[in-house]
Amino acid sequence: MASRTDTTAAADDPADSVATALSSASFVRLLARADGDGLAAAGLLARALRSVDVPFQVRVDATGADAPAGGDDLLVGVGSADANADVTVAPEGTPASLRAYRVAAEIEDGAAGPDPVLALAGVVADGATPASAAGRLVETAEAAGAIARRPGVAVPVDDVVDGLAHSTLLRSPLSGDRDAAATALSSLSLPDAGTDADAETHRAIASRVALAVAGDDDATPRAADAVERVLRPYATPEGPAATLGGFADVLTAVARERPGTGVALALGHGGADAALDAWREHGRAVHSALDAATTTRHDGAFVVGVADEASGTPGRLATIARLVRDFRSPEPLVVAVGDGVAATSARESGAADAAATLAAEFPAADAGWTGGPTRALVGIDPDTPVSELVAAIRGRSA
Repeated sequence: MASRTDTTAAADDPADSVATALSSASFVRLLARADGDGLAAAGLLARALRSVDVPFQVRVDATGADAPAGGDDLLVGVGSADANADVTVAPEGTPASLRAYRVAAEIEDGAAGPDPVLALAGVVADGATPASAAGRLVETAEAAGAIARRPGVAVPVDDVVDGLAHSTLLRSPLSGDRDAAATALSSLSLPDAGTDADAETHRAIASRVALAVAGDDDATPRAADAVERVLRPYATPEGPAATLGGFADVLTAVARERPGTGVALALGHGGADAALDAWREHGRAVHSALDAATTTRHDGAFVVGVADEASGTPGRLATIARLVRDFRSPEPLVVAVGDGVAATSARESGAADAAATLAAEFPAADAGWTGGPTRALVGIDPDTPVSELVAAIRGRSA
C-alpha cells in the first residue's frame, strides 16, 4: 500500500511530504471527521487532487466504527486519527482545515490555489479565531475581497431572524424559536429580503443578541465569552453563505445531517440551498432536544440526558454537548448521553480520554470512538445506566 504518514502535530511543519503521498497515489480515500472543520479539510484536499487528476472518494465518519478498505488505495484520516489510515491530516491543537490548506497548496503548485474561504470556515468550525489561528490567510482573503469584517452576527442567511432561530453557534432564549427571535428584533428596521442591513442596524442586532445571552437565567459566565464568536462576523460576498461563521455553522450541520450534500458543497459542486435546509433541520432538532433534555451536575462533569429523536443521532449529540459546554455547563467536561451513543465536549482537554474510557468499559457492538481533546463521540452499550457512565469517567480522572 502506498503510504507516507503525516505524524507531525505542528501546523507550521512542512506539508510537502504529505502532498507527495497524496498526489502520487493511484486512488485516495478521504475519511473526514463529521464536523465543519473535517468537511472543509476534506474538500480542500479533494479539490487539490482533482486539479492534478488523482481519483478520490470522500466519506464523512461519525463514530469511527470502521474505515473503508481498498487494496493499494491511500487512506487519509482527515480531522481525526484513524488506526488504519496511511496519512493523517489532524494536527493536535490546530484546525485540520488549516493543515489541509497548506497540503493542498503544495499539490496545486502553480495553480490558482486552494479556496481561502472554505479553509477559514473550517477554522471557525473548529472553534478557533481566524485572525489568531490563520492571520496570513485572513489577510489573503481580505486582499482578494473574499471576506470583509463588519458589525452584526454570524449567520449564513440575510434573514437574521431565520439565522438566529437556527444557529448552533449560540444558545439563548431566541434559539429554536423564530417567533422569539422576531419579537426580540421587532423594534429594529430590518431590511427587506435580498437586501443587506446597514452598519447601524447590524450593531443593534448584535447588541440584542448579546443581551439575550447575558440575560438568560440558565447561562453560565462562560456564555458571555462564547457569544463573542458570533459577533462582528466576516461577510463573504461571493461565498455560499452570508458570513464566514454562518458558513462554518452550515458545514458542521450538513456534515452531521446530510453528509452527501456536505461533500458536494465542500467540493464546490453547489447544493447551497439543500445545505441550508439541513442546517435548519439540525438547528431545530438540537434546540428542541436541549429544551427537553435533563441535566445533572457531578464533580468535574455535567451530564445531559437526551431522550427525543436526537438521542440516536451522533452529530446532534455532538452539537448539543458543545452548546452545553459553552453556554450551560459549570463543569469543564460535558457528556451528552443518547441511545447507544454519547458525545463528550471539554473546554481544554479530556473529551477523548472520557470517550476512550466509555468505549473500553461499555463497548457497543458496531461502533467505536473518535475525537480529540475537546470533542469526541463514542458508541456505548445502550443498556448502561448513566450512573455507571459517570462513575467510569470520574474514576478515570481520580
